[in-house]
Amino acid sequence: MAHPGFFQRQATARRNTSLLVFLFLTAVVLITLAVSLVGYFVTRSETTGQPFHYWLLSSQGLITASAVVTLIFMGSLIRWVDLSGGGSRVAKMVDARPIDPDTRDSDERKLRNIVEEMAIASGVAVPELYIMDNETGINAFVAGYTPGSAVMVVTHGSITQLTRDELQGVVGHEFSHIFNGDMRLNVRLIALLSGILMIGQIGGFLLRASFYSGGRSSARNRDGRAQAAMGVLGVALFVIGYVGVFFGRLIQAAVSRQRETLADASSVQFTRNPDGIGGALFKIGLRGSYLDTTGHASDMNHMCFGESARMKFTSLLASHPPIEQRINAIQPGLMARLKSRLRDTEPGDDLRAATSRQSSAEASSFAGATTNRYGSVSGRRTSHSGSAIATSVAAPEIAQKLSERVGTIRPEGEDFAVHLLQRLPSTFRGLLYTRAGAIQLCYAMLISDLNEQQQAERLKLLPDHSLLGAQPDLLAKLTPALQSLGEAVRFPALELAMPTLRKLDPLERAELIGNVRKLVDADNRVTLFELALTSFLSRHLGVDAERAIPVRHRNYKTVMPALQRVLSLLARAGAGDDQKTDILYHEAIAGFASNGKNDYPVMAKVTMRQLQEALKALNGLSPLLKPAVIDACGHCITYDGVIDVREYELMRLVADQMDCPMPPMTV
Repeated sequence: MAHPGFFQRQATARRNTSLLVFLFLTAVVLITLAVSLVGYFVTRSETTGQPFHYWLLSSQGLITASAVVTLIFMGSLIRWVDLSGGGSRVAKMVDARPIDPDTRDSDERKLRNIVEEMAIASGVAVPELYIMDNETGINAFVAGYTPGSAVMVVTHGSITQLTRDELQGVVGHEFSHIFNGDMRLNVRLIALLSGILMIGQIGGFLLRASFYSGGRSSARNRDGRAQAAMGVLGVALFVIGYVGVFFGRLIQAAVSRQRETLADASSVQFTRNPDGIGGALFKIGLRGSYLDTTGHASDMNHMCFGESARMKFTSLLASHPPIEQRINAIQPGLMARLKSRLRDTEPGDDLRAATSRQSSAEASSFAGATTNRYGSVSGRRTSHSGSAIATSVAAPEIAQKLSERVGTIRPEGEDFAVHLLQRLPSTFRGLLYTRAGAIQLCYAMLISDLNEQQQAERLKLLPDHSLLGAQPDLLAKLTPALQSLGEAVRFPALELAMPTLRKLDPLERAELIGNVRKLVDADNRVTLFELALTSFLSRHLGVDAERAIPVRHRNYKTVMPALQRVLSLLARAGAGDDQKTDILYHEAIAGFASNGKNDYPVMAKVTMRQLQEALKALNGLSPLLKPAVIDACGHCITYDGVIDVREYELMRLVADQMDCPMPPMTV
């Protein structure tokens, strides 16, 4: 049975979204009733003292209630639409600056290298990186709607004050949020809370307006009653609005604390170095994590690595557990070890400040409850130089554990990522960070196996364009590197280029995909890699690239045609002849349809369009139904006990299109 970890967390994130919508609607109803009650008392003398429930159904009551509901929903809708631009819009909201992929700043390069290593090791596209230049606190967050469109924002204090191991711990924490589906929930929470906050903002405006008007007209004592009513209404709305926000923040904190604890645990599993994230948290205790230069610090509090805003009732409204709890949960005794390590270099007052947020009794209780939760593994990885693909493996073992690999970073995957980045020629890697170089990489991967004459003929198919046309000088640098590095480097190189490709405008993206298809169609046949590349680019650079796919299917019956196409293709890739293909296909599809042999026979051919439509349909499955699909595909590619590069790329494509990050398969 497939391990439900990644998929269970995805399902939980979706349930939390539904829960937040329910709580938001509940808050809207309560706020509407509260504002209507204020309106009832303000207008009571004009309504002959009728009971509240009668007044609420009168024209005045209905107008008041409708106005409140409209204001709240409009406030949330405006922010929702504003944030529909995805993670990059959230980054711009807090005035973060995009980091140039080819940056020469040593601290920024350190961050970029860490993020690239972790992205390759986990099988996701490299997130776009942003930095908040004016923030000296230690903090970070990720935002976006899908793993392939994520952005990561870090403060200047994080990259300058943390060591590489500590920064790696923070990055691992944020990658956990990418895998667990927290990003989409976090962005939507900002929009929902902004609507509730609008009532309080209107109350504050009315309150200021009443004081201003009162000061101007006090000499003549005009409209005193109206001004007083405006002031009372303003105070009432202000209180009601911010009481609603208080409970909204309370809900936000309760959900966020659980996710932060899980993300800390995942960071240790990813990096195998509890001292890394523990040291980062300890430095937050010493130096702080608040965002002081943005007006959205409180809105972002639930998204950040540490508390981003100062607020009252910290024990109730804090979105993160206290620092000492988090450190002790990572590894019992780690807090004491970190204190001892810095005792000779940090003032005693600073050391006490790091642990003053809770009593020692609370810390002891939390540490006792979490002993051995994360394990006590420490130390760095050993050298590894294997390929990303296992050339000869035990098929049953791989197939059984394939879905368990999704959304994880394994030691061998991280070792592969480090080794791969070390092998890349500096010129080749530098070109991936430029728009022209990233575009030419897509072309180079399609022609690198051809001779020079065939390459020239294929490139003539591309229309002349200063950016999107063929550039022989760049191709001459990229193609030999691809040939010497081998096929296993293709998808990792594409992942490195994705932040740059995402910067293309919609028309440029569409033309790039069109050019790639022209090269693919040139010989009237489509290889598995060409199919994988085209589908990958369409998924991540297409019109709906940053749109989250909602759950449309809660059973396999409605997606059987899609499963038929995908498993037919994978069965043909994994078997050596037609007879074995038929056997393998029916073994794979047997778990989805008892009579699959008669109703869903193996397909002789699957077109590119059919595959893309099938993968889009499978992405609409409920998260808990996806592991079986991943394992069925894994059964196909491991049938003969050998996974070659093309089979891995096809498996990687299927997982990617279903928003299931698939790490390298290494031995």
